Amino acid sequence: MTFSTWGGTYTATPARRAQPRDEAELGELVAKAAAEGLRVRAVGAGHSFTDAAVTDGLLLSLDHLSGLESVERTPGGALVTVGAGTRLHELNALLGSWGLAMRNLGDIDRQSVAGAISTGTHGTGARLGGLATQVRGVRVVVADGTVRSVSDADAPGSPERALFEVARLGLGSVGILSAVTLDVVPAYLLRSVERVRPWDEVVGGIDALFDDHHRTDAYWFPGTDRMLTWTHDLVDDAGTAVYEASRRGPSGLLRRGGHAARSLLDEEVLANGALGAIMQVATAAPRTVPRLNALSAAVLGDRTHVAPSDRVMVTRRRVRFVEMEYALPREALPGVLRELAAWFAASGEPVPFPVEVRCTAPDDVWLSTARGRASAYVAVHQYHRMPYRAYFDAAEEIFVAAGGRPHWGKLHTRTAADLAAHYPLDDVARVRAAVDPHGVFRNDYTDRVLGTP
Repeated sequence: MTFSTWGGTYTATPARRAQPRDEAELGELVAKAAAEGLRVRAVGAGHSFTDAAVTDGLLLSLDHLSGLESVERTPGGALVTVGAGTRLHELNALLGSWGLAMRNLGDIDRQSVAGAISTGTHGTGARLGGLATQVRGVRVVVADGTVRSVSDADAPGSPERALFEVARLGLGSVGILSAVTLDVVPAYLLRSVERVRPWDEVVGGIDALFDDHHRTDAYWFPGTDRMLTWTHDLVDDAGTAVYEASRRGPSGLLRRGGHAARSLLDEEVLANGALGAIMQVATAAPRTVPRLNALSAAVLGDRTHVAPSDRVMVTRRRVRFVEMEYALPREALPGVLRELAAWFAASGEPVPFPVEVRCTAPDDVWLSTARGRASAYVAVHQYHRMPYRAYFDAAEEIFVAAGGRPHWGKLHTRTAADLAAHYPLDDVARVRAAVDPHGVFRNDYTDRVLGTP
């Protein structure tokens, strides 16, 4: 059976596919494949745009390894252990039933927990880390089929701690995750404020925008002179009371400052239905893209609403696209955006999808794109039925010149030789060689970006 990524960027026909029912069967499948000389990869929702899950050997689905295993209350929230195949939207519902939530999320919740952390999903927030920073332990099935439990409590410098570092964010290069322990917090509300501002104002004041809010996202339709900023802030007691009262009201909508909470019409028709129609027109008539982008920017408006954190952080994406995203030193962001704007003006390239801008705090995760530096992220998208290569090549040249690091799950052309300046790839190679001496978990992508141990 052929496997294809969500964006249609890669396909593969593995020799075998399997859905282990539990951790024991997962170990048996891995050991058997290794004995037969088959390589092994795992796939979740296929939301990686790269060939990270592609294999000609055994392709595993972890869908049966899902659900909540345990909850251990802590002073700041809880440590929860979940099956690695749990989808993020399922995780959010499970946490909510315990009065808990993730500190940070990306803007899509269809991925598995294993896939999201292994590819470096990050979300946004100047004082927040990506998903891997919330991982406190993992169980990972290594090449001989045994299960290794490793965590951040293992001694620094020990083989166990090194395995933990590569297992929590390492493209599945040391084994197949079976369970993940996450550090979560009490459930909370976020106030979402969407504002349309002049492009120059946003780019010139981007540092303040990042620092003044709990989470910040910005969208720019190429060729237009406006940006939509989307800020999220923690809600105080008064805001909580208003939100709770709104849930008991006849309409179920929270109104603040004359604006309603995001409605079904807003979310499903304006955000996805209208966008899909625009993409169809852009594909048939690329010359109309500047007018379409101007129209898209013109209908954006200011609005405010309050909702539980996961409902604010996550959006539904029904229009398929391809994507490249780079993490940049934060100070490089304004210059990069200006260079992108100049390229659009000079090239006239038809791009009907918005450019997205986000940020995260620095961290110490070995293969995190935010390792050792406060980071800004610029994501470029194109409709999956339109040409993207010229656009992505030009954007990548700008990103690389600014010291950018590619998102592990999104399209890029970088190699281990390029990336060794950003990551401890020699240390990663030693861990891989120790637990997977015969390269059971290798594929073309891991060889390309991490090197061959």
